[in-house]
Amino acid sequence: MIEVKDLCFTYPGRTEPTLKGMDFSIEQGEIFGFLGPSGAGKSTAQKILIGMLKNYQGTVRIFDQDVNEVKRSYYEKIGVAFEFPNFYQRLTAMENLSLFRNLYTGETCEPEQLLTELGLKEAAKMKVSAYSKGMKMRLNLCRALLNKPDILFLDEPTSGLDPLNAKKVKDKIRSLKKEGKTILITTHNMSTADEICDRVAFIVDGRIALIDSPRNLKVLHNTKKVRVEYREKDQSLETNEFDLHKIGTNNEFLTILQTNNVETIHTQEATLEDIFIRVTGRGLK
Repeated sequence: MIEVKDLCFTYPGRTEPTLKGMDFSIEQGEIFGFLGPSGAGKSTAQKILIGMLKNYQGTVRIFDQDVNEVKRSYYEKIGVAFEFPNFYQRLTAMENLSLFRNLYTGETCEPEQLLTELGLKEAAKMKVSAYSKGMKMRLNLCRALLNKPDILFLDEPTSGLDPLNAKKVKDKIRSLKKEGKTILITTHNMSTADEICDRVAFIVDGRIALIDSPRNLKVLHNTKKVRVEYREKDQSLETNEFDLHKIGTNNEFLTILQTNNVETIHTQEATLEDIFIRVTGRGLK
């Protein structure tokens, strides 16, 4: 669905390029994550993909068409949700969605259905000026889905959301994947990326340092140890670590399992943030 080769871009008036030779591709039905700190080039790359920025160098093809050559019909097939939603504040949520819905010529979703799915049904007739940031973020996703897009571009989709509503957004993204939609997420929230992305690209200083699935990255960079927390007979809490290699024949490990009250047991894989720092030498802030 998306193929990018040697993508470079420099903003007017600057000498230092923001993007410095990006190469990546995204398959149909894939959830792909751009991960990196602020200023890494994530949003710039996304803006090029949706046609907002021109005069780039390299090749960018979407729907097997060069982005520089896309027509109005291109925007009938994509949905975009920016990190900072912009709505008509004096209109209600329903009025906003109805207005944007009328801009499309093709088949569209019912606004009521989208609002219900994302937990905004009761606030449908509330003016957007009274919405919290989290509510605006969910309304933002509703707007991006109005035209039933084949490709969805999401910038920090869980920003400002409490755990319950973040789950609703992530569940909706997963359901879109099942429908065959292609989704590009731009974020520095490694937890969200770990939960829902099929593959992630680590971006630093306009370059892609690594592309892989979260699972592969964690398996590759884990310490191959298992940590056990257990209660001794005197109820004191003890912690022990064991190598995963041949753990099934480790007598000390087996004795702990058989004779003590085990409270937690888990492997010591690295988080995506740990791996990002290890690979790039940079933090996410």
